[in-house]
Amino acid sequence: MYSYIKGELVEMTEDSIVVETYGIGYNIRIPQSILDSFTGIGQKVKIYTYTYVREDAIHLYGFLSRDDLMVFQLLLGVSGIGPKGALAILSVMTPDDLRFAVLGEDDKTIAKAPGIGKKSAQRLIIELKDKLKLEDAAVIKSSSETPDHSEGAGIHGIKKEAVMALTALGYSSGEAMKVVSQVEIKEDSSVEEVLKASLKQMAWI
Repeated sequence: MYSYIKGELVEMTEDSIVVETYGIGYNIRIPQSILDSFTGIGQKVKIYTYTYVREDAIHLYGFLSRDDLMVFQLLLGVSGIGPKGALAILSVMTPDDLRFAVLGEDDKTIAKAPGIGKKSAQRLIIELKDKLKLEDAAVIKSSSETPDHSEGAGIHGIKKEAVMALTALGYSSGEAMKVVSQVEIKEDSSVEEVLKASLKQMAWI
């Protein structure tokens, strides 16, 4: 129904906001993770929205970016996960965190979301693994914005071995994939060098 709503932020609660535009106040449910992005009442905001319609109610769900909205819609397509569950997941995880967890088959991290158990997390991974791409992650996009960002089989292999080494040390697959993606890797880099850089990065997280 609405692609986005642009107006003045007039109310805030833990799970919703009211945005007024042309004298109409839109009550929009949001993930708790974006509350800190607002500076306060009176701020001008642009919220990307999803309209959820059922027999007894119509709800608006809002996000700060189209990527957040797209991931929310993908979550709605997972069996057994409705708007409440999808919002709960995005309240404790960013879209990038979810990508790393899904592609790393890290059901423990996903299951930390309120109302999402281990079985739901495993089902989510199965249903979204082919729909979420690592290259869509913001950290990957930013690291690829260089004159030469081609990745050969050698670099891919180094990344894979480094991730395996980190998981062997006790880190989750999602954490390992995320931190390795932030390390600069060259064709002549060794797995040991990447592993050391990754562990150093882990110390700062």
